[in-house]
This record gives sequence, structure tokens and C-alpha cells, in this order.
Amino acid sequence: MNTKIKHIAGRGGLYTVLSIFAFVWVYPFIWMITASFKTQDEFWGSGLNIFPQHPTLDNFIRSWNNANFSQYFSNTIVVTVCSVVIVLLCTSAAGYALGRYGFPGKKLILGIFMASITVPLTFTIIPIYELLNGLHMTNSLLGLIIAECGGSHILFLMLFSSFYTSIPNEMEEAAIVDGCGFLQTYFKIMFPLGKPVIVTVVIMQFIWTWNSFLLPLVLTLSKPELRTLAVGLYALKGEHVVDWTGIAAGASIAVVPVIILFICLQKYFVDGIAGAVKS
Repeated sequence: MNTKIKHIAGRGGLYTVLSIFAFVWVYPFIWMITASFKTQDEFWGSGLNIFPQHPTLDNFIRSWNNANFSQYFSNTIVVTVCSVVIVLLCTSAAGYALGRYGFPGKKLILGIFMASITVPLTFTIIPIYELLNGLHMTNSLLGLIIAECGGSHILFLMLFSSFYTSIPNEMEEAAIVDGCGFLQTYFKIMFPLGKPVIVTVVIMQFIWTWNSFLLPLVLTLSKPELRTLAVGLYALKGEHVVDWTGIAAGASIAVVPVIILFICLQKYFVDGIAGAVKS
């Protein structure tokens, strides 16, 4: 009996500590959301209080209309969706080839991919800009999409490669017996089986592209109408006056789609990571 009580007390203490850490971690986010409903005077006078006394939607209306967030939101959706589709198709196909087939230079290719992780984005921004400028794709959404799709995406490659390695060879052999070629086997059999990993890649690439700042900033400098939400938020910070409640509202607008996507797909996200680790 005493052992059971100690066990319950221990778990209760653990949950209490974890709850405190969770509250500390999530409090700034909650404060940002509630701050977007406050007036400027209340924003500065309420301190850390998260409950607005006089809730208002003026900050959202000002950000959406006056700060051109409606256009930024559309740009971000286009860039993010296109980037997710392209990265998903490329990394899944490459992961399939690396996971299922042996070929000369395979280890060298993997080594180059792994080494590319150590290269920061800031080191590659100038070559990326020069390449897109040479292709006359700067100051365009197409150029921004291509830039966001660039990189080795080694994590996604490894997830797909690990997953496809774990699939029995009988699956491919049965498809070949049924008359499927390489592409038919991949798209009709292998690709659909990778649903957990696919969702994991979709979520992670969506978040990375949606929150991307440096590439959109550099590639849309002379065309403000092509800005994404992250760059648009930065533009709200004026030289002399900062619209903090407008920034809070804009940040809330930017973060809501990410939260909704993750909540809807979190089960598959966890399954995809767990499956890759087990493999």
C-alpha cells in the first residue's frame, strides 16, 4: 500500500513539475495571442497580464488590410504549398533509390549529403542569389519557390531511405509480376506505403518554409508585394515607431495555420518519426 502511495505521489510530483515547465514554455505564446486583442494603451499598461480588458479586432483588421497581410498570406501559401510538393516528390524518390538499390558511388553521395548539413544558409545566400539572378528569377515567386526547395534535405532523405529499406522485397516482386514498371511500382505501391513519413515531411517542410525569413527577405527586396508573412512582420517594425499590437496580430495570423496543420496531422508525424527510428 505504501509503495503504491509513493508511486502515485511520485507521478503526481512529476506531472506537477512538467506542468510548470509547460506553462513557462507556452506562456509567451498565449501572451502574444491575447496581446493581439489589446489596445496600444492596454498593451503597455497591462504588463504580463494575459486577459485583455477591452478586446478589439482592430489590430487584425489593420494588419490584414493596411499592412497588406492579405497579399503576404497568399504569397506564403503559394510558396509553401509548391515547396512542400516539390521537396516531397524529390526526397521520397531519392530516398527510395538510396534505400532500395545499390549503385556505384552511393556512399560518396551520402557523404556529400551529410557534409552539406554543416554549411549554414548564410554561406549559400550569395550563390543562390547569383544563380537565380542569372536565370532571371529574382523578384518572382517562382524564384523564391526554387530557392526554398534547394538544399539536400538530408533529414527527409534519411527518413524515406530508412522507411523504404524496411519494406520486404516481396512487395516489389509482386508488383513486377503484375506487370508494373519502375515508376508504377514506386507511385502505386511504395509511395502510398510511406504515409507516416510523408506526413512528417509535409509538416516539417511546411513549418520551415512558412517561417522562412532570410531567403524571402533577400529575394523580394525590390518587390514588397512579393513578401511572405515572416518578412511582412519585420516590415511592421518602423524606424521610429513600432506597431507592437499589429505585430502581435500579424504573428497570430501567421502561426494559426501551422498549429492547425500540426494538430490535425500530429498522429502521423509521431508514427513517421517512430517508424524511421525503429528501422
